[in-house]
Amino acid sequence: MKKSRAAVGNRSGRRKQASSQEGKEKCAFGSSQAKPSAPSACAGTIPEFSETPAGPARQQKALLQASVSSYHLFRDVAEVTALQESLLDWYDRKKRDLPWRRLVEGEVDLDRRAYAVWVAEVMLQQTQVATVINYYTRWMQKWPTLQDLASASLEEVNQLWAGLGYYSRGRWLQEGARKVVEELGGHMPRTAETLQQFLPGVGRYTAGAIASIAFGQAAGVVDGNVIRVLCRVRAIGADSSSTLVSQHLWSLAQQLVDPARPGDFNQAAMEGAIVCTPRPLCSHCPVQNLCRARQRVEREQLSASQSLPGNCDVEECAPNTGQCPLCAPPTEPWDQTLGVTNFPRKASRKPPREECSAICVLEQPKALGGAHILLVQRPNSGLLAGLWEFPSVSVNAEASGQHQRAALLQELQSWVGPLPDTRLQHLGQVVHTFSHIKMTYQVYSLALEEHTPVTIVPPAARWLTREDFHTAAVSTAMKKVFRMYEGQQPGTCKGSKRSQVATLSKRKKPSPGQQVLESFFWPHVPTDAPSLNTAAQ
Repeated sequence: MKKSRAAVGNRSGRRKQASSQEGKEKCAFGSSQAKPSAPSACAGTIPEFSETPAGPARQQKALLQASVSSYHLFRDVAEVTALQESLLDWYDRKKRDLPWRRLVEGEVDLDRRAYAVWVAEVMLQQTQVATVINYYTRWMQKWPTLQDLASASLEEVNQLWAGLGYYSRGRWLQEGARKVVEELGGHMPRTAETLQQFLPGVGRYTAGAIASIAFGQAAGVVDGNVIRVLCRVRAIGADSSSTLVSQHLWSLAQQLVDPARPGDFNQAAMEGAIVCTPRPLCSHCPVQNLCRARQRVEREQLSASQSLPGNCDVEECAPNTGQCPLCAPPTEPWDQTLGVTNFPRKASRKPPREECSAICVLEQPKALGGAHILLVQRPNSGLLAGLWEFPSVSVNAEASGQHQRAALLQELQSWVGPLPDTRLQHLGQVVHTFSHIKMTYQVYSLALEEHTPVTIVPPAARWLTREDFHTAAVSTAMKKVFRMYEGQQPGTCKGSKRSQVATLSKRKKPSPGQQVLESFFWPHVPTDAPSLNTAAQ
C-alpha cells in the first residue's frame, strides 16, 4: 500500500593522585565534533589527521611560524605557567557542580569514566548546559555502561534523545558503544588519536576532551568557546575558521595544556568561557593581565585621550614582513565601541535554505481504547533519521492551497487507503529552523469521525494515543505541529501557549538580564560544523 518515503529535506608539578582529586578532571562544556572525512576549516592541514599529507602540513606550519609576529605567541615558559596557574586556581574555586563531573569524580573504572565523559561531550555539542543536565541524568540512569547502551535499540535512543536536537549524535553514541563492546571487548581507546580514529562522530576536540579528562593525556582542545578565549588572549583578529588561524589555535592549545592536570586545564579553559562570553565580564577574568585584547583596549583608550595615536608603551603586533596572517585585514579596522569583542571577528554565516512541507495530523477519534493519531517513520539516513512524524509531503512554497491539499491527500492515502478530502482542514503554519534548513510546515488536520477504523498499516507507520505521542521519538518540530493541532480542538484555551506556535517570530527580544543569563549557559559552537550539519537535525 505504501510507496517509499521521500525525505522532507534532503552538527609546575601539580600531578593529581589516582583518587578523588584526579576525578576532578571533569567535563564542563563540549563542542560539536564530527569525524572529518577530509580536511575541514577546523582540521586544516593538521598532521594528526590521517587524511592530510604530513609533508604539506609541516610546510604550511613552518610558513605560518615564520610569518607570525611574536605578539600572537606565548614566548616563554614563565608566561605559559602564569596562565596555567591563574586559570586552574580560578577553576578550583569557581567550577560548577555538574552531574557528569560528579560521576567522573567518583568513578575509578577508566572505561566507565571515559564513557561518562563521552556522553556528556556529545550531548553538549551545540546545546546549552542547562538543557543537557536532565537528558544526561536520564541517559546515565537508563544506560550506565557501554554494554547497556550497546544492547539498546535505536528506537529507544531516539526516544530518550527527543527534543535535544542533532539526532545523529545519539545514533553515533550507540554505534560507537556497539563497536567498543563488539570489537574491543568493552575497553575504550586510550588516546586522543585512537579515539578519533575508532569512534563514529568523534572528532579532534571530543577525542582530546575524553583523553585528557578520563585518561590524563596532555591533549589540547579547541571548541568555539576556546577559540573565543584564545583569540582574545592573543589578539587574533583574522578569520578563525581559516586553515592557518585554526592551525595556530590548536598549536596554542597544545602548548598551554598543563601536563600535570590536563583534564582540569581543558575544562578550566572551557569554563572560563562563561566569563569570556560574547558579552564578556573582563573584571572577573582570571587571566586579564595576560590578555592582549584587553591591552589593546587600554592602548586605544589612552591614545584617544592623549590624541596621540600609538604614543603609549603597550606592545603591538609587528610582523616580519607584510600583513600579519593572524591580524584582522585592513578592510576591517578596529571598532572602538566593541572593545575586546573585536576578537574574534564574526564569520559570515550562510543563511539556511528555505523549504516548505504540507503536514497532517490524522486522527481516529473513535478508535478502540480512545482517540489515536497516525505517525510514520522517517528514512534511516538524512534529516531526522529514524524519527517519527506526522504524514507530510514537500511542496512548493508558492503552491496554491488546492495543490497542497491534493498532494497531502495522496500522501495520506498511500498510508491508510481512500480518505474523504472534504474534511482536510488547514490550521495554519509552523516555522522551525534546523541547523541548515528553515522549514515551514503548512499544518492540516483530518478526523475520521465516521470512517471505518484503520487497524492495519505498513511497518513504518503506527497509531498512537495522544499520551503515547508525548513519549515517542519525535522531533521538536513535530511537537510544535501537535501543539497547534491541540490548540484548535474544543476545550483548549485559544490564548494559551499552544495556540501561539505560528507567531513565535513575533515574540519580544529577551531583556538585558535574560541575555546575561543566556550568556552564562552559552552553548558550544562547533569547530567542525560542516560535519554535523550534513546530518542536520
